[in-house]
Amino acid sequence: MDIFDTLSLLGGLSLFLFGMQLMGGALEKKAEGELSNILSKMTSSPAKGFFLGIIVTAVIQSSSATTVMVVGLVNSGLLTLRQSIRIIMGANIGTTVTSWILGLTGLTGDTWYIQLFKPSSFVPVLAVIGIVLFLFIKNPKHKDTGLILLGFATLMTGMDAMSDSVSGLKDVPAFTNILTVFSNPVLGVLAGTLLTAIIQSSSASVGILQALSATGAVTFGSAIPIIMGQNIGTCVTALISSVGTSKTAKIAARIHLYFNVGGTVALLSVFYLLKILFFKDSLDTMEIDSWGIAFVHTVFNVLCTVIWLPFVHLLEKLTHSEASR
Repeated sequence: MDIFDTLSLLGGLSLFLFGMQLMGGALEKKAEGELSNILSKMTSSPAKGFFLGIIVTAVIQSSSATTVMVVGLVNSGLLTLRQSIRIIMGANIGTTVTSWILGLTGLTGDTWYIQLFKPSSFVPVLAVIGIVLFLFIKNPKHKDTGLILLGFATLMTGMDAMSDSVSGLKDVPAFTNILTVFSNPVLGVLAGTLLTAIIQSSSASVGILQALSATGAVTFGSAIPIIMGQNIGTCVTALISSVGTSKTAKIAARIHLYFNVGGTVALLSVFYLLKILFFKDSLDTMEIDSWGIAFVHTVFNVLCTVIWLPFVHLLEKLTHSEASR
């Protein structure tokens, strides 16, 4: 990997992160508070709140944004802590949609239907439609739609650039050795947490991991702990947004942290035990691609929710006891 590959990687990363921010910001702007109203009104039952969290997060492509909205609604009294718990649970599952979309960059094959779903085929079309809507249409709503399409096209272009620039790293022993270090579950979780805390988006950090998987040097053993850590790192945004809010809103932000840390501790323990008893070194040599990362990301978040569901009432009691202090 030479200086030009490094510049391409940095440029791709910049486009990817900018595209993620542009698309997310345009989606929230297009909603113009409608999502907040929906969140506050359609939480009459636990099931509605849970599925609402999934849908809203899948639409705006950010569990952090959903959780920040939830913190704001709890702070204003429009949501209760009980309602916020279900929405946050759903948000963790909804955020996995992004990784499946980004997985399209890893499609291989020459058949027409495979070619149709490759980003190189449809991204230019979306970019053209987006720029036409943004530059030549006066309706603000249509302009926002144009920004959403441009943001998506930008992040997919950045994703492709990152994947192409790091492809040569598979032949660099030093890079492989670095990834091997993250096969240590604790170090992997810390790395994932730190990366996501810095860029404040688990979707973006998972996308970066998917791009690195193009090297063929990322294994299941190193990817799984990193993905677990990424779900902890995404809590930073909500915690920051709760500064200066009411005690109840601060607790709502901490619920997100409890949920992800508790799920990570439980599943990391199971993962480490299974690795010792059954897989030994096989997970550290088995390559993972972008689709595998999307699958692991989804399974982890679904299992976290399954683990917490029987203890929701306990979590509610914990938050209420904190609120009464």
